[in-house]
Amino acid sequence: MALSRNKGPRKPWRVVKEDQHRINEKITYVDEVRLVGENVEIGVYPIARARELAKELELDLVEISPKAVPPVCKITDYKKFLYEQKKRDKIQKAKATKVVVKEIRFGPNTDEHDYEFKKRHALEFLKSGAKLKAFVFFKGRSIIYKDQGHILLLRLAQEVEEYGKVEQMPKLEGKRMIMYISPKKK
Repeated sequence: MALSRNKGPRKPWRVVKEDQHRINEKITYVDEVRLVGENVEIGVYPIARARELAKELELDLVEISPKAVPPVCKITDYKKFLYEQKKRDKIQKAKATKVVVKEIRFGPNTDEHDYEFKKRHALEFLKSGAKLKAFVFFKGRSIIYKDQGHILLLRLAQEVEEYGKVEQMPKLEGKRMIMYISPKKK
């Protein structure tokens, strides 16, 4: 055993990757399975007959749905099955909607023109389908105006309620009062 200074003995780590699905002889806990696949008559078969059919076709018996009664197995080439599953997962992941969060920052004493300008941006964000994080940032002693910040955020929520609904009411976290508004579904 090779020793390295101050580290102790080296240990050979080998990561064994286990199959995601049970295949062929690894399906042992059942007596019969529901069989699906190409060139196979769909139905319930004893496990031994299902394995024989897979061997005759020179393919693998792959357990697709282990929790079904009886479990669902498919006769297919296992590597091809994994490839197609990865491809499906990738397409599904691409179709999943990604939530974009846009931020708008106010001060506790934001004047009317700045408020209107930021409100216009908030409306654009909500119309484009992004979630809005509006917050009032209190610097130094301006924390004494937290009620003004609360009123400002509630006013914003009321004026954009046609395009979005309040997900979280204004909440003070440290020196920020934060409110989340999510876009309304069309």
